[in-house]
Amino acid sequence: MIGPLSSQLNAIKWGEFKLGDLFEKLDLKFKKKIFNKQKDISKVQTSEFDLPLVNAKNGDNGIMYYGRSSDFESAEMTIDIVNDGAVSTANVYPQPLKTGVLYNAYLIKPKFTPTRETLLFFTPCIYKAIKLKFSYENKASWNKVKNELISLPLKPTANTQTLKDIDFHFMEKFIAELEQCRLAELQAYLKATGLENTTLSNDEENALNVFNDKNSGGGGGNTPCGLTWQHFRLGDLFEVLSSKKIYHANTIKIHDTQIENSYPYIVRAATNNGIKGFIIDDPTFTNEKNTLSFAQDTFTVFYQKQPYFTGNKVKILKPKFAFKSPKILHFISAILQFILKPLTWGLGSTTESIAEFKFSLPLKPTANAQTLDDVDFHFMRTLINALMKQTIQGVVQYCGAKIQATKEVINQEAPVQKDSLF
Repeated sequence: MIGPLSSQLNAIKWGEFKLGDLFEKLDLKFKKKIFNKQKDISKVQTSEFDLPLVNAKNGDNGIMYYGRSSDFESAEMTIDIVNDGAVSTANVYPQPLKTGVLYNAYLIKPKFTPTRETLLFFTPCIYKAIKLKFSYENKASWNKVKNELISLPLKPTANTQTLKDIDFHFMEKFIAELEQCRLAELQAYLKATGLENTTLSNDEENALNVFNDKNSGGGGGNTPCGLTWQHFRLGDLFEVLSSKKIYHANTIKIHDTQIENSYPYIVRAATNNGIKGFIIDDPTFTNEKNTLSFAQDTFTVFYQKQPYFTGNKVKILKPKFAFKSPKILHFISAILQFILKPLTWGLGSTTESIAEFKFSLPLKPTANAQTLDDVDFHFMRTLINALMKQTIQGVVQYCGAKIQATKEVINQEAPVQKDSLF
């Protein structure tokens, strides 16, 4: 937490409120008589499948599928609670836009008139109150969750703890200031890393053209993007190692931010690079940096740039090859994540089965063989550079516009709703 903002939270009065007094559960339905998963939903949002649907999703704001607006009842300015999921039970997500319900989650609607900022403030308050109390074995049903207490800021003049005593103005201004701080950090990061300059080099532009199949004469079979690709066995490129020590989340203190002597705690999460938080323990038990973490059951792969601890069922993929840039591992982790995407929780995996996974890598134009020496690591690094610049270009433009909009919110006596950061 940023210092001055943390001081604000410590300086105000807080009250406790029962969730069921502030929110009601919506009973949103599928409108057709028969649901066909293959025909009625899509993993990609399109003009036809335009409505986000909440379900037991860990990450991506709780959205895994999209449906037709005509097929699903929907609501906006709500909060999503996952009631049933191996990892995602009791996850909480703000849903300011129109959203429907698929399964294993539900939407709650405020009994007051919310703004985007108040939804963003309420979400971590609810998450903090319920996340550790519910699990796959103890579902986060509304009948139970509605009786939980959450802490909320009170107006300076408040003598009671009723709805009219909640300081919604503080919430809105706090979120606006927090966004401005984060955006300022982003600006400083872009400047420090040289990413303010998003102009592509000739090599980067050429790599993008090749990847996008421009000026490459197409390519099919084992030559998508006009490149020659070769299958490699994961175990030929990586050692598949067990974590040096398994840490269970309910037995350790997890810090939200990295503090002195702490290291990332990697679990089977699908977002935030698999990082659940940061923990302090004997660094002898950390796993090597510049490796990939492989989450069994959830099949997520992330590059880890610093030493790290892990939870249960996380393997370590240690490269058997020398590489000059971490971007090589970023490229490979993206390839692995793509081929593992169809695999679902419950399939399970072992050290031996992970080593047998096969994936493709591009070969050098001059390659006469199909060995590790023939892999085009230069192209992989250059393409990742180009993609980073393309992505950052939009961020740079967005950053300036959003900071100006956020300043306007902070300077207003009564903040108003702005376009979402999320």
